[in-house]
Amino acid sequence: MKKAFMVGAVVVVSLMLVGSAFAAAAGGQAHLNTGCGLGTLAFKNNADNSTLLQVVQTFLNGICGNQTFGISTGTSDCQQPKNFASNDKASAFMVANMDNLARDIAQGRGETLDAFAELMGVPADKRPEFYAQLQTGFTRIFTSSNVQMASVMDNIATVTK
Repeated sequence: MKKAFMVGAVVVVSLMLVGSAFAAAAGGQAHLNTGCGLGTLAFKNNADNSTLLQVVQTFLNGICGNQTFGISTGTSDCQQPKNFASNDKASAFMVANMDNLARDIAQGRGETLDAFAELMGVPADKRPEFYAQLQTGFTRIFTSSNVQMASVMDNIATVTK
């Protein structure tokens, strides 16, 4: 009985929310709070003055598993980050060699850094500048001893803009 009541309540609330979302005035504040994805598309920034609608947007963005895809591809009302590192070979290399790469970046030179620059497609004549940027930005790239590979890749892209 409880389960049926909960399902019914969710359906009724969802229908009410969808109806009120379409009646709400357009804005943009909710998008800043809820991110992008199916929920954002369904409500199309019509949840600005409603905490409940923003929670529903966030739920739909997360539960549908489309937010990550949207960020990666620039779809689902998401914007692909300018710093998006999509080089699979460089990412795989980073996973296997992150400690050695950290050492080489700290020194501003080394075989691991040379190989990484090659995989990133940095032209040979631009590498000294690339290495200097990485070395100068070392603490912004390797933000902690537990930093994850994806963060390191994003941080490298930010440091070398």
